[in-house]
Amino acid sequence: MTPDPLGAVRLLTPHGTVAPVRRVPHFPTVCGARPLPGRPPVRLNLRTDKDGWDEGADMGVAIRTAGDDDREVIVRLLDRAFQDDPVSGWVFPGEEYRRATHHRLMAAFTDIVLAEGRVDLTEDGSACALWMSVPADDPGHGDRPAGERTDDDDFARMRRAVDPDNERVELIGRLTAGIHPSGRAHEYLWMIGVVPGRQGEGLGTALIGSVLDRCDRQGRAAYLEASSERSRLLYERLGFEAAGDPLALPEGPHMWPMWREPRTTPATSWTGPRV
Repeated sequence: MTPDPLGAVRLLTPHGTVAPVRRVPHFPTVCGARPLPGRPPVRLNLRTDKDGWDEGADMGVAIRTAGDDDREVIVRLLDRAFQDDPVSGWVFPGEEYRRATHHRLMAAFTDIVLAEGRVDLTEDGSACALWMSVPADDPGHGDRPAGERTDDDDFARMRRAVDPDNERVELIGRLTAGIHPSGRAHEYLWMIGVVPGRQGEGLGTALIGSVLDRCDRQGRAAYLEASSERSRLLYERLGFEAAGDPLALPEGPHMWPMWREPRTTPATSWTGPRV
């Protein structure tokens, strides 16, 4: 482990690279970038009506794939976006404690997805989505039986790196891993965050829609866990459906596992409720 400029912790291998930790907790919810060389930003047009759909004007949202140089922007964005999230509040109870510690978990998540998945970032750095492509035979999302757990498994390492005295950092990873579907390849929306003050403008919808459109073209499913009733309803409007019973966190809020089958006739211009 090495200290991070943001006060967070990176999980490193003996060779100094970010350790691949696949089975870790995540909080998908709704709550100065530049194009990479040779990869111009993608512009998506959103149309919502009085209930959240555009009344005629198109809003172009430029999105690009983030790189390692964007790490601090992403960590700060996620930390701000999730401060008032119900699950974040459960993991880090108390506003003062959460503001002092929460960013460490966001940094750990960011490192893992930058190393193994993909982070989509709006051009102005106001919203991002963390995605993992999960193969059908991926073994990384199932938790070990209680009798086989060790102090060195992924969840225990995450807890030691982020907040050693907080058992909920470890517990939420085990609980979410236990309900993650297996046996079929899918895109996994780990987290999506929009900075306060920009929520409700359609940025989250644009980020999700760019991936769902590709899923539809490729016949690939998508999965997430909604961390609030509001976000669950929004995801339903994007085509997600309940994938089992809600996960009730001990003495805490619910999380809703949700699955989306690919649409056989994808829209030519992706539309959806503003997130």
